[in-house]
Amino acid sequence: MALTRTQLLLLITIIITLFAFGSSNPDFQKGPQNWKFEFNYTNEPFTYPKPVQGSRRIIVGGSDNWRFGFNYTEWARTNAPFFFNDTLVFKFDPPSETNIHPHSVYLFPSLWSFLRCDLRWAKRVANTSQGGGEGFEFALNKWKPYYFACGESNRFHCQSGMKFFVMPTFRWY
Repeated sequence: MALTRTQLLLLITIIITLFAFGSSNPDFQKGPQNWKFEFNYTNEPFTYPKPVQGSRRIIVGGSDNWRFGFNYTEWARTNAPFFFNDTLVFKFDPPSETNIHPHSVYLFPSLWSFLRCDLRWAKRVANTSQGGGEGFEFALNKWKPYYFACGESNRFHCQSGMKFFVMPTFRWY
């Protein structure tokens, strides 16, 4: 039985979402024996946890910033979870006589275009000069996967691993 392209993309998206959830939740990683469940045995109606409104400002790549030759997939995995309303800060040097390989930030609309580094439908959210100083800020203000990459050098930076994705989640208290 062969899967259609749509079914395959849906399956890949589900697998990646489950991976993102599992890698961002430390109790989930330790196995079901460590999962915490709390029950309300009062006569009050069941209430859902309430989301917290706080946010963080996260520098992409940490002290290494947004540069070629860095493993951003691993960085995103180890810095997860990312939360709704967190702000990602992309810091990179603008083009100059000494910086002949500038960077940019593209946002891909789908997993498929992200995996293929296909810039045709990607949106450039930061050009090569916007990463200087305090850097370019991007707020994770929707509950959806965000696929980021550098689109410079005719997609070579993206194809060489200068890309990552995040799936923000809600903070609960």
